Amino acid sequence: MYDVNEIRKDFPILGELINGKPNTFLDTAASAQKPRQVIEKMNEVYFGQYANVHRGSYYLSEQATAEYENARRIVADFINAALEKEIVFTRNATESINLVAACWGRKNLKPGDEVLISEAEHHANLVPWQMLRDELGFTLKIFKMGDDGSYIHEEFLHNLTDKTKLVSVTGMSNILGTVLPVKEITAAAHAKGALVLVDACQMIVHQKVDVRDIGCDFLAFSGHKTYGPSGIGVLYGRYEILDSMPPYQFGGDMVDTVSYQHTTFEEPPARFEAGTPAIVQAVGLGRALRYMSDLGMDNIEAHEVELVKYTNERLKEVKGLKVIGNAENKGGVFSFNVEGIHPQDLAFILDKEGVSVRTGHHCAEPLVHRMGFESVARASLGLYSTKEDIDNFVKALNKAVTFF
Repeated sequence: MYDVNEIRKDFPILGELINGKPNTFLDTAASAQKPRQVIEKMNEVYFGQYANVHRGSYYLSEQATAEYENARRIVADFINAALEKEIVFTRNATESINLVAACWGRKNLKPGDEVLISEAEHHANLVPWQMLRDELGFTLKIFKMGDDGSYIHEEFLHNLTDKTKLVSVTGMSNILGTVLPVKEITAAAHAKGALVLVDACQMIVHQKVDVRDIGCDFLAFSGHKTYGPSGIGVLYGRYEILDSMPPYQFGGDMVDTVSYQHTTFEEPPARFEAGTPAIVQAVGLGRALRYMSDLGMDNIEAHEVELVKYTNERLKEVKGLKVIGNAENKGGVFSFNVEGIHPQDLAFILDKEGVSVRTGHHCAEPLVHRMGFESVARASLGLYSTKEDIDNFVKALNKAVTFF
């Protein structure tokens, strides 16, 4: 049984008071809180197992290497990758996408080619392709989302052509909450001969992700959103594609042989992990994914589906509140504005009531403008969120409305 109140006991920070009020944390989409199991695992490595990995022939290095590579196995199992070698550790999903742009894109894209993305992309899945377009001269195409934030498959198909070489889309919008049918998108893209990259940062914490079922060629996500530490991310890539790509950065641990005249490089994933990696952070990520697996991704999804319905109903009680993004297939992200109240002022009042929400354009400025706003407030749910959190949120919103 999924007992959210018991689960919350694993997250020490949720027991802290904020301005003397219960901690109502509704910014998980930006960065999730960490369970004590992750914190303790990372401390365990720092206290008794820390050394540099891969290069030491002594006990501590062997232990650290085993923990680091075990984290890679956990990630591969979590997303059902065919091979552990298909998992590259990066700093975050942003670096993962930049790696694909720099190593695959720079090698394979040319004038006349097309890269297709959606209007719903985070800056991390827009700006790298803009910069590469300006450098290489290919065409960057953007397919529209509905006015209600919904995905429109016909619009995607209309923009997908024989010139499309890559489709790079979010699995779930960090503004709209819309869940895109990435398996269907991938099948259509592959039929045109295009590769597919999925930005799974939001999707992976709300539902089970199976890269072999989706069929995607690349997938990226960040540790800090999956209840793990910051400073660690993942790039999944089909091995034959990774093996065809040149390195991203150069230095130690990614080389095979080096002379003053010539250097050869390791096979993936080592080829893409130059220098000392984020050892303890990778171990922490592995423990976080184990934590989610132990709870059961189906259980997490069912809990959040119920909470999304509850939140939608409760927000109707707030005078002047407009939710941005009302797609039928929607995850636990609620971007909104309240008539007559600037989002920053609103967040200030909510904070006084112990409620944490985010404001601004949420690193998706073109999408916020597309939906008709300069700035929005956003509340987002996690596996530890409760109906009481939503009740506190709505109570604080009503107080803000009364104040203004």
